[in-house]
Amino acid sequence: GKLVWVPPADEPHGVGHGALGALLRAHRSDDRSVAIDMLTRTSETSDIAPDASVYPTARDPATGGRQLEELAFELLATSTLARVGTKAAQLAARGVRRVFGIDLTKRRVVEWSTTLGTWSILAADGAIVDPALAVPLPHAVLLDAATADDATVRAFRARRHPEFLAEREEGREEGREEGREEGRRDLLREILVAKFGALEPAHAALLGAADPAALERYARRMVTATSIADVFVD
Repeated sequence: GKLVWVPPADEPHGVGHGALGALLRAHRSDDRSVAIDMLTRTSETSDIAPDASVYPTARDPATGGRQLEELAFELLATSTLARVGTKAAQLAARGVRRVFGIDLTKRRVVEWSTTLGTWSILAADGAIVDPALAVPLPHAVLLDAATADDATVRAFRARRHPEFLAEREEGREEGREEGREEGRRDLLREILVAKFGALEPAHAALLGAADPAALERYARRMVTATSIADVFVD
């Protein structure tokens, strides 16, 4: 029955939420899910919500409910490390395996240490490696929304996402078709030279720019043509 006012996110925090959610979805293992501001009970009287979290998709076999987060992320835009540290300690005590802080102001990523009871600063050029992630998540991209899209694409590619596999196969087929087209063009050029002699620049340009339909027309005309002009007539 107690009314609690919850302030909305300011712009850096809100933008960070969007980028972080996309990054985590791209980097997560296939059997994990990602949530934003998902409620987590840390005691009988306390409910908190990590800014973002990664947790097993499968339901808890004992309760049928969702399983506890494995990774939790907190964005620090206006809050201090000490203030968010209280939340991190509660999450860790509840059983969340790893809790990270993304300090947008000081441009650093930190991880809560249950041994030390405080934050540990992570190397700027390092990455989060964890079974809950299919590919390592670089610390640097967590701090820069401008590079988040590139990192998201790289992660989906590394995970061999079906869309990338389909795109790759489509590219291969296009490459094969281009190769076949060039083969037809080369063969047609050789036959024309053998029949009519060296091609004039204008005719060579038309042959070089010809699409598959034009190549087919040139090949048909060549059978009965008595001059090179008969092949390339408009």
